Amino acid sequence: MRDEPALRVPELARVLGVSSGTVRNDLNALAEQGQIVRVRGGGVPMANGGAPRSAAFATRARINEVAKQEIGRRAADLVEDNDTLLLDASTTVYQMAQNLRDRRGLRVVTNGLEVASLLAQNPTNTVNLVGGVLRPFSESVTGPWSERFLQDLRIKTAFVSCSGFTPEEGMTEVDVYEAQFRLKAIESAGRVVALVDSSKFGTLDLTPSVRVDQIALLLTDARLDEQWRARLIRAGIPFSICS
Repeated sequence: MRDEPALRVPELARVLGVSSGTVRNDLNALAEQGQIVRVRGGGVPMANGGAPRSAAFATRARINEVAKQEIGRRAADLVEDNDTLLLDASTTVYQMAQNLRDRRGLRVVTNGLEVASLLAQNPTNTVNLVGGVLRPFSESVTGPWSERFLQDLRIKTAFVSCSGFTPEEGMTEVDVYEAQFRLKAIESAGRVVALVDSSKFGTLDLTPSVRVDQIALLLTDARLDEQWRARLIRAGIPFSICS
């Protein structure tokens, strides 16, 4: 079954001679073990056990991992077959990409090596990795070449994260080059979806990234304190709590 792009509940129930409920329970158990990613209507086998290739990236991905997984699943629900996407190199967007492996015909622009490698496993996708300087330990490509590459693109949705966020200041970034990439990238996007787990709220990092008025939707997790939810409402930022 690993030759199939996705394991569908009805087909598995028919082949195994069990109920759809039993198949769903088994898929949930396999997802908890890290052997598959649960997607709508079934599951997708994990390449390399679902682990990133870079040890440094994997370490960052484990920080607030459950929240990132919840946000990533919800973000993936916003994507349809044949969509044109811009994905940044963040670990939260990587979690989103894990849930896109049953989509077909995606046209993806990214500066993330891990994201590009994951989505390129589906031969129906077209994955464009921007040119530029490969940053040590970040698994991302940035610089003026990558920014020029973005100039003439037309992107349906950009999915981006950050290292800090407040409802008043918007998204901020500890890495100046990553911030510059995001600023240039969203100029080409019809809408921007911000993936911000609750641990990022209240942090103001080195350089501004995406402004509040540029965010069409903010996705965060259920651990977000009520005071931050109230401040999002006062700032007029559309947001969704993922769980």
